Amino acid sequence: MDVEVKKPTQEELDKMNVRSWPIWEKEESSFDWFYDQSETCYFLEGDVEVQLPDGRRIEVQKGDLVSFPKGLKCRWQIKKKVRKHYNFE
Repeated sequence: MDVEVKKPTQEELDKMNVRSWPIWEKEESSFDWFYDQSETCYFLEGDVEVQLPDGRRIEVQKGDLVSFPKGLKCRWQIKKKVRKHYNFE
């Protein structure tokens, strides 16, 4: 179960119609999360460390497009307030 993080081009964002997706915001905090469906999100603001079950840590920041797979259990540590577009599939 891999989390995919990339820096998309404006063309890729436009093609996915990211700006039409809802926005989620959260202040600095730490919490466990389970994805009962796949989520793709584009970070407008923030600095997050996502700890995966195998111990790996993934850094996510402003400008990142991230895909979280269905069935993933992880721990979010929000170091700087998050503001992101999100889409469940």
